[in-house]
Amino acid sequence: MKQPSLCTAMSIEEEIQQTSFRNPKQRAAINLIFTGNWLMDRQQAFFRNFGITASQFNILRILRGRHPQKISVREIGLRMLDKNSDVPRLLDRLLTKELVSKVTCEKDKRAADVAITPAGLDLLEKLDPYITEMEKQIIGLDEDEAIMLSNLLDKLRG
Repeated sequence: MKQPSLCTAMSIEEEIQQTSFRNPKQRAAINLIFTGNWLMDRQQAFFRNFGITASQFNILRILRGRHPQKISVREIGLRMLDKNSDVPRLLDRLLTKELVSKVTCEKDKRAADVAITPAGLDLLEKLDPYITEMEKQIIGLDEDEAIMLSNLLDKLRG
């Protein structure tokens, strides 16, 4: 007798309509890519309601973590989750929304230092409870499973 699935989500085979994989490692790699994109799609839809993107949110969280200190554009780029992000363009959009401030670096006139504004802090404070709820809904894992998944992902990158 077949065991009932613990998960109501479709399998990767059903999601991408592929019946077989070369081996379990190929299945895992494709599942990881598919799931990463699935998470990003949900994040983008969520942040769109607040007039920002997931990458802009990432920058705001980086800046809040350094608040009240400023941080260089270069350092923001190094700390971004998406290493391909166009940080100067993202910062320009956040500047237009008055969520960040940017000043020329005194030591290097070619560089700029960035800080989060009170409006940026207010937006993050407003988002915090929603983020917590979104994480619970999107990541339908218990605490032990989440720790195990994080450890496996760390191992994968190692």
